[in-house]
Amino acid sequence: MKYSFAAPVALSLLFGAVMSHYRFVSLIVGSTITGEYVYVRLNTNMNSPVTDVTSNDIRCNVLDPAAKTQTYTVAAGSTVGFQMDQPAYHPGPALAYLQKVTNASTADGSGAWFKIAQWGPTITPTAIEWPDSTNKPGFTFTIPSCIPAGQYLMRIEQIALHGANVVGGAQFYLSCAQLAITGGGSKTPTNTIALPGGYKATDPGILIPIYWPIPTNYTMPGPSVFTC
Repeated sequence: MKYSFAAPVALSLLFGAVMSHYRFVSLIVGSTITGEYVYVRLNTNMNSPVTDVTSNDIRCNVLDPAAKTQTYTVAAGSTVGFQMDQPAYHPGPALAYLQKVTNASTADGSGAWFKIAQWGPTITPTAIEWPDSTNKPGFTFTIPSCIPAGQYLMRIEQIALHGANVVGGAQFYLSCAQLAITGGGSKTPTNTIALPGGYKATDPGILIPIYWPIPTNYTMPGPSVFTC
């Protein structure tokens, strides 16, 4: 299921839709959904979004220092993802990143992030349709088979754009999981970003009116998706 915002009803949807906040709470590996906040870092932000792209919270959310997050061992090339506590109802893209770290338990996310998946809109002359997770609350994707083995942070975000017509109006719903990736290869991603730093509040994919006029194109935030 996707959102479709047509011109005649854009404003009524903007103000009249019943929306909820949501969280990425569980790691998905293959067909297994792990327990909530076992391998996903617990945050103290609950279901509230991050809105300041210059804050360190844009890395992995407002983390709970008392959390005892575990690290999941998974093979490169595996299907993984994040389960949500409810569907992502706000319109906007979703993106997934990895960062190679020395120790996933202590890494603060200050290194280089590379994008491994993204879900953008479908745009027609009369509507813009955003990916959501109504039928299956979460997003899944593949760990690149060629990246080096080691410990990683895996980051998911869904950027809600319903208020993104003003600076600071975009809402970032995000979480990080801790992985120990086995197998793999020797290809090191070079198209990376730092967080904060990789996004600006005025980037065209972050500052954008999505209701009216209907956008004719959309630029995904961040770098291109890494491929082997």
